[in-house]
Amino acid sequence: MYQSIKDFVEISNKATLVAVSKTKPIEAIQAMYDLGQRHFGENRVQELLDKYEALPKDIKWHLIGSLQKNKVKYIAPFVHMIHSCDDRELATTIQKEALKNHRIIKILLQVKIADEETKQGYESELLLQELQNGVYKTFPNIEVCGLMGMASFVEDETKVRKEFKSLFDLFELIKKQFYVDSSYFSEISMGMSGDYKIALEEGATMVRIGSALFGKR
Repeated sequence: MYQSIKDFVEISNKATLVAVSKTKPIEAIQAMYDLGQRHFGENRVQELLDKYEALPKDIKWHLIGSLQKNKVKYIAPFVHMIHSCDDRELATTIQKEALKNHRIIKILLQVKIADEETKQGYESELLLQELQNGVYKTFPNIEVCGLMGMASFVEDETKVRKEFKSLFDLFELIKKQFYVDSSYFSEISMGMSGDYKIALEEGATMVRIGSALFGKR
């Protein structure tokens, strides 16, 4: 199972591979680490904390799930990137905790690109409005590194591709209008085990892969 990471070596030439290790035991993550993987993604704060304490400290931890404001303080000292910033109140809290820890915290702005009600994220229009109003320019301890989105969980590849393309187009628009001089605004996190190939074709710079690496949960 862990050998499968070798099948994804080609991804590293196109995008950052975030190994989604949620629900997986310490031993499984350590085995993946021993094969050279350094970026891991978790969606629950407590699980992330437990794994951070138990595993090598050069791991770059990504918080990829929804994040409650009252839990930001627990991951602020070490988290590498937060993928799921989807409102200004959460961003305000991240800024406050980053300042307390004398850190710059990298975030991605999560955008709702799927029609499914269970999917979270900014509506594109609201995000553009907040950027136009300079909301994210007021957070010196936050580095807005790009966008994150999740496509619909369907077998219709045309629909999935269209949703990924919409995120890429929005990224290009935001880059041009608000971050043209910012080298760090460079990430498009999209694509998981079932659709990462389409995501890469549509411009993903970061893919979040779990079951294809670790096996089914």
